[in-house]
Amino acid sequence: MSRVFFITHPEVAIDPAVPVPDWPLSERGKARMTAFAAGPAVAGITAVWSSAEQKARDGAAILGRALGLTPQVEPALHENDRSATGFLPPAEFWPLVERFFATPEVSVEGWERAADAQARVLGAIARICQAEKTAGDIALVAHGGVGALALAALSGAAISRNYDQPGEGGGNYFVFARQDKALLQGWQNIDG
Repeated sequence: MSRVFFITHPEVAIDPAVPVPDWPLSERGKARMTAFAAGPAVAGITAVWSSAEQKARDGAAILGRALGLTPQVEPALHENDRSATGFLPPAEFWPLVERFFATPEVSVEGWERAADAQARVLGAIARICQAEKTAGDIALVAHGGVGALALAALSGAAISRNYDQPGEGGGNYFVFARQDKALLQGWQNIDG
């Protein structure tokens, strides 16, 4: 049975002067991803995909190098579009995240609606699962917000922050069956 690993990028180098999609992984994020890529959990992965955001591409590159694979990019795996507000300090950002999940049919301060982001990421997952020729496992390196939206759908549940990844640094993954999209494992930290 082929599985899909939805992996969220770990810690990033935050720079308010740089657009959020261009933030790279921090040194800690790189170290965590490198350790994960060398571990047994990813041994069956034979294809790596990521969003076009730098932090996801960085994570996919680390995983790909460790597994001898060339990552591919699926732009629709990007994080929920928050460009309307740009960078926000944590005290302003987290209340908007709460509203994003609590009102999925409403645009919060111009952000992409959660319902739209969920449909987009589920469409991207379906396209990758259908197009990918490997019989092995697939890794999708993406983002926590859209990961929570995908996990809710795979769980047969309404959009809720209850499906958000644990912690605030990122670097988590869940696993589902490629064919029937049955959830096989909820959020796990890449640190084991």
